[in-house]
Amino acid sequence: MIRTIAYYFQLMKPRIMLLVVFSGATALALEGSLLHKPLHFILALIAVFLTGGSANALNQYFERDIDARMERTAKKRPLPMQRMGSLPALFFSIAVGLLGVLIFGFFFNWYSAMLSLATILFYSLFYTLILKPTTPYNIVIGGAAGAMAPVGCWVAASGSMSLDAWLLFLIILLWTPPHFWALAMYFRTDYEAVKLPMMPVVKGNEKTLNQIVIYSWLLVAVTLTMLIIPKLGMVYGIASLVLGALFLNKSYKARRYGKNTQLKSLFKYSIVYLFVLLSVIVIDGIV
Repeated sequence: MIRTIAYYFQLMKPRIMLLVVFSGATALALEGSLLHKPLHFILALIAVFLTGGSANALNQYFERDIDARMERTAKKRPLPMQRMGSLPALFFSIAVGLLGVLIFGFFFNWYSAMLSLATILFYSLFYTLILKPTTPYNIVIGGAAGAMAPVGCWVAASGSMSLDAWLLFLIILLWTPPHFWALAMYFRTDYEAVKLPMMPVVKGNEKTLNQIVIYSWLLVAVTLTMLIIPKLGMVYGIASLVLGALFLNKSYKARRYGKNTQLKSLFKYSIVYLFVLLSVIVIDGIV
């Protein structure tokens, strides 16, 4: 029973969702109105986890045949491992998504509920079924879904949009291509085998590495733009400069050498980078 629950939990890609939920928590901390309402704060993050997890689970449902043919996923994801049937996986994916949408709607507002529903549909249908199989810029456009958590949480807490939330959105949106393309280059043969037009497969490693550097610069520029937010000050400014300089250094090293060692280093650092950057935003924003 516990193992079965664990397999359904894996459908939601919990490691990815940890970062998504943390980005939502960052927005809630900056917005501030739920800091003294811990139950609502937690409920908003649960709703983000459920809706984002639903999108990830639907992605795994639609890509179950592709995942079975990729070394990276064949022995790690429950559907290609045949740990559950595809129909129960589909029902679970829809159920958790609807539950998350309803939490947003009944406990917060229907504006945030509709945003979360649109995000689920965008990622699971438009990105998975249309963008990913047809364009090497799939992750650039599709990354918008993973970047929506701060916007959705801000709207849930305040009932309106904010420049602060959209800047957080931009940070995650611009962070996604360097992060993912480093991984895609590492597993390039997997994507070639299943004929998915990822950037390294279609454009080659050199052009992909150039794109990584460009997006890294754009990312650092937006992180510095966050200084227009009154709540953020010198602590965030110094941290974003140091973290950004290290990110650029990793990107340039990956472009210069193009080896798996540098790609793995960039990929791993990108995760640390975003967690630390968001943590500093929370600390500098509420202290």
